[in-house]
Amino acid sequence: MPLEFELCPGRMIGGNHPCFIIAEIGQNHQGDIEIAKKMIKMAKDCGSDCAKFQKSELDHKFNKKALERPYNSVHSWGKTYGDHKRHLEFSHEQYKELQKYADEVDIFFTASGMDEMAVEFLHELNVPFFKVASADNSNFPYLKKTAKKGRPMVVSSGMQNMETMRQVYKTVKEHNPNFTILQCTSAYPLEAEDVNLRVLTEYQKEFPDIPIGYSGHESGIVISVAAVAMGAKVVERHVTLDKTWKGNDHEASVVPSELAELVRSIRLVERALGNGVKQMLPCEKPCHDKLGKSLVAKVKIPKGTVLTQDMLAVKVAEPMGIPAENIFKMVGKKVKIPKGTVLTQDMLAVKVAEPMGIDAEDIFKMVGKKVKKDVEEDESILPEVVEGYCKKRKC
Repeated sequence: MPLEFELCPGRMIGGNHPCFIIAEIGQNHQGDIEIAKKMIKMAKDCGSDCAKFQKSELDHKFNKKALERPYNSVHSWGKTYGDHKRHLEFSHEQYKELQKYADEVDIFFTASGMDEMAVEFLHELNVPFFKVASADNSNFPYLKKTAKKGRPMVVSSGMQNMETMRQVYKTVKEHNPNFTILQCTSAYPLEAEDVNLRVLTEYQKEFPDIPIGYSGHESGIVISVAAVAMGAKVVERHVTLDKTWKGNDHEASVVPSELAELVRSIRLVERALGNGVKQMLPCEKPCHDKLGKSLVAKVKIPKGTVLTQDMLAVKVAEPMGIPAENIFKMVGKKVKIPKGTVLTQDMLAVKVAEPMGIDAEDIFKMVGKKVKKDVEEDESILPEVVEGYCKKRKC
């Protein structure tokens, strides 16, 4: 398949298409649907392409004991982990309400399906693509079932090694060609030395027929922008309205001002990447006209002389001559009378010539005339070559 595909209706990723920017709201909405809507609007206002949540069907994601265990963290929303997760989980109807709101503000809406039943619900909800969280990238039955749905997929690769990611690629690719893998390190917040952006390059080598992206949990925006410069075609960042709010993800999230600057910086870097063709650009012409160097004669060079390098120099010259980079090409060439040269008598000679040129008796009439094209040494000077020359008296 090509290195691009339609991730959302009318929105391609990969190739030369703009980086797709996902604002990961996750569960940073604090279980409040009005805050969730504010965050969707914020994501849109900051220039993100998509607002994303995390959907779980708790009884399918956790076993009974996991939900019943005490949860005494400062980030807890309940006495047990189940109580905590239930507080943060929106119902199916609330998801439909959020999807409708996202449509009204004109931003793509999706969620990570955190278990197979959540994927079923999101499929019914008709989200544009499935996001596979790092926690599920080695859940191969889940991957296979999700891939078979036929929707595009975005797969995070936190907590895995390359061998497992090869298996992830193979599993998804067998059933679904339209997916991207994101380099990700599952730590919140993430220290710079653990980001490992070079994995992006390795993924591009390992999986050359899919776009590669980046999901970041670091502080600030610089590393995410660098990921785009290295070829990331999707960038996902957690977002929040307040980094001091209760919840593990807030500290590793970007606030609205940071998200807006991230989007601006990514778009700026994309403009700067160019097309990879090295050539002098129109914007460089004024500088070239002013400072560009060309070849000049270091010594007097009579016509017919075979040039050597020690006869030539490189200078900023008026008028600008042969470009400096051609100096080695000039060595061994003969000097001729260039087009536009004003003839002098010492440039001319009288000989029996083929083809016959201007009559010998007109030699003095030629002095001061311009040639209209280049004339080689020993070449006949034809009437049509000399500007303003006419043999007939009436001319």
